[in-house]
This record gives sequence, C-alpha cells and structure tokens, in this order.
Amino acid sequence: MISLDLSNAKLDKDIASYQEKVTVAHNDLHNATGKGNDFVGWVKWPLEYDKEEFARILALKKRMEGKYDTVLVCGIGGSYLGARAAIEMVKGLYPNDGIEVIFVGNTFSNTYISQVLEHIKNKEVVLNVISKSGTTTETSISFRIFKKFMEEKYGEDAKNRIYATTDKSRGTLKSLADKMGYETFVIPDNIGGRYSVFTAVGLLPLALANVDIEALMKGSLDAYNELNTADLDKNPAYQYAVARRVLDDKGYKAEMFVTYHLQLAMIAEWWKQLFGESEGKDGKGILPTSACFSTDLHSLGQFVQDGTKVEFETVLHVDEMADDMVFPSDDENLDNMNYLAGKKLSWVNEMAYKGTLSAHSEDGNNPNIVINIKDNSAYSFGYMIYFFFIACGMTCYLLDINPFNQPGVEVYKKKMFKLLGKE
Repeated sequence: MISLDLSNAKLDKDIASYQEKVTVAHNDLHNATGKGNDFVGWVKWPLEYDKEEFARILALKKRMEGKYDTVLVCGIGGSYLGARAAIEMVKGLYPNDGIEVIFVGNTFSNTYISQVLEHIKNKEVVLNVISKSGTTTETSISFRIFKKFMEEKYGEDAKNRIYATTDKSRGTLKSLADKMGYETFVIPDNIGGRYSVFTAVGLLPLALANVDIEALMKGSLDAYNELNTADLDKNPAYQYAVARRVLDDKGYKAEMFVTYHLQLAMIAEWWKQLFGESEGKDGKGILPTSACFSTDLHSLGQFVQDGTKVEFETVLHVDEMADDMVFPSDDENLDNMNYLAGKKLSWVNEMAYKGTLSAHSEDGNNPNIVINIKDNSAYSFGYMIYFFFIACGMTCYLLDINPFNQPGVEVYKKKMFKLLGKE
C-alpha cells in the first residue's frame, strides 16, 4: 500500500547493516519491553481496538444526522491535529456535504475565538471536547467559553450536543462530564496524544465530519499486518526509520516534509508533532519542518536549491488524488498558455513534482526520500498513520530515546502558569 523510494536519498550506508538493531527495536515495540513501554498500546490497536465504543461512535453519528451543520472540536496537539489532517486529506478544504468542522481549544488568540463565536451564532452546532486530564489551559479556556455558548443557545438540550473524550474514570473533564450528563468516550491509558488519532480522539470528530471511519480502521489494520515484520527488506516503514538515522549521522539535522496538495498541509503539521515531540530529547533528534510545493517553491525554493545543506526532504507523493479538471484552451492565447490546453491539472502537478525532485536531488544535491501512497481515501489515511507511527517508534529506539514522553513541554507551562498567577 505504501512504497518507499530511496534512490535519491544519498545514503552512505547500506540500511541492511542496521538489521540487528532493527530486530531488537521491533521486538521491544511489539512486546512492550522498550523505553516508554507503558505507552505502546497503539502498536496493536488496529487489531484490539474497543469495538463496543466504535459502535457507539457510529450510533451517535446516525442519531445526530440532520441535526447539525457545524462541529466544534475543542483540543490541542494530538487531540486535534490527526482529526484535522484526516478531514482535510479525505474531504478537501471545501467539502460539499454541508458539514463544517471548526477547531478550537488550540490557541489563546482572542481574535480567533471571538470570530468563531460570531461565525457559529446561527449554526446548528455539536461540540466535542478532548482532553485526558481536562486541565490543558488552551482547551479549558475555549471549552468554558463554548460551553457557555451551547448552554445559552440550546438550554437543557446542550448536554445532548456536547461530547467529552477523556480519561475513562478520573480527571477534571471526566468529573465535569459526569455531572453535566455528557456522553463520554475514552482516551486509552496506554496511548499518548500524538498516537491517538485512531482512538475516539480522532474517530468521533471524523465520524461527525462524514469521514468513513470503518475504512480508516481497515487501512490501519492492513498496515499493522503488512508492517509487522522486522525484515528490513519487507518493511518500508523501518527502511524510512533507518534512512533518517543514516542522514542524521551524515549531518542533516532538519527534515522537510513535502506535499504537493494544499489539503495535505495538515498531514505535515500532524507529522511534525509526531516526530518532533517523540524524537527531540536529550540534545538529539532531527528538526521536523514542512513545505507545500509548488506553493512554497516561491518562498523556500531558492534556499533549498542553493542554500546551506542542513535539511533533507521527505516527499509524500499521492498517486491518485480525487477531483481533477482539464486546462481549457483559449482562442486568443494572450497568456501563451495553450501549450497546456487539454492537459489535466493533476498531470501539471505531477510534472512539477518530477521537475522539483530532479532539481533538488541532482542539481541541488539534496537528499530526497519519497513515500508513495495510492490515494487520499480514508483507507489510505489509516494505512499511512500506522506507517508513520511504527516508523517513528523505530527511529527513536534506534536513537536510544523514549518516543512516548514529552518532558520539555512542561517547562513552558510552569513559566506561563507563574505569569498567569496560577497556584
């Protein structure tokens, strides 16, 4: 389902030389014997996910059909990035099914929150708040504001339009949800936020947004089955993980994740959290950056081509994107563009990809890794996220760090709380 092209990666080591280390790390991941082993529940989740809760999500979606046109998703980091990435990848930036999804709880911006409130005042809204503890500041601020909006708009019925995804039995949000009568869904104890998109964290907002979550889970299951091997010759996710380590050793300390469709930009944002928060510890790790070509070729292209050689590129190439059109002919041809008349825009974009790959790897001497996926379906998204999950776990274990904690994140919170006056 996913293939990896390392022909332009400029590796100076044979990845097969990592086979022994990969085998050890693979066994640690699948047997929960490595660092952070209390947070590897995602490894077998496609096989062992909570079928009863999944059915409840589908039932909720069916029960609410026709009763809303706007979904507010209140969360930050792993509590929103995966869902947003999936919605935009599968449905595009301007879906035509009448459902608008708005993400809140991920910013302190007074302007943004105020404008969302104004925008939704005449909408039919459902709200999904997502937080393990219920004390994440950005999410808690937004939830109080939008909870008040829901109560003023819907009165007693607000509790039937607010859904909490949180800890199974404890925490501030769980206590509040029980008191208010919100239906709750579970964030598993052994799955961290950035690995949680195929739990209720991602599945509930995706279902409400009309994304086929059954196809998504089938994709993740197929990925689990096909990538559950330590054999480097047969596992492209582990090949990608090893290639990152080889390039890191060569001095490439930044990785630019490249897409060629605007609706895939949030995939890059999700990927940046996954790898940045998992790998950036103990003075180690590769800086995750991103770009959307050809758009960003007009801002970053010069640096990538001729600038300091600090980064390598990982290109997400999609073979068949939904929706296409033919470039029209013009009798006067005043813009001299008739040479493209009759060509599909997908073909033009493909030529931009091939030309840029050649320019950057051959002329610019930049290492390029290409990850090929079939299409932008929910199934492909499910397969792809598991590919990146298992690759991230592997590449971090090869670096001898814990991929599943984030101690550095707590530093800014302590400084911020002091300034805010929180005890």
